[in-house]
Amino acid sequence: MNIGEVGLQGEKRVAHFLRQRGFNVIKRNYQCRYGEIDIIAENSEYILFVEVKTRKLNALISGIDAVDSHKQSRLTLAAQDYITKTYCEKQPRFDVAEVTVFEKSDGSVGYSLKYLENAF
Repeated sequence: MNIGEVGLQGEKRVAHFLRQRGFNVIKRNYQCRYGEIDIIAENSEYILFVEVKTRKLNALISGIDAVDSHKQSRLTLAAQDYITKTYCEKQPRFDVAEVTVFEKSDGSVGYSLKYLENAF
């Protein structure tokens, strides 16, 4: 599995996780001049801007730690761009999802998810 496919699988799992919790995934991989937002989802109260970081087990930097102040700033600007263009009036929330990829004992690929609400 190449890096792009690993990241895509991580995003699919996070989108499924959000749907199970009652959120409607309205956009994936939103791009603008400020950067990209992996997942935008909403419910009746919030609009979520979710950064997904997929890592192999025992990676040097965790997915959550990889969302540093520079990345947070870019995500905030991209979210403002989206809100302005769509006239969204819901409460924004920035979440981070860390998907860890590992090999199971039977040789298949496994995934674990750590989800941080209100990450910044």
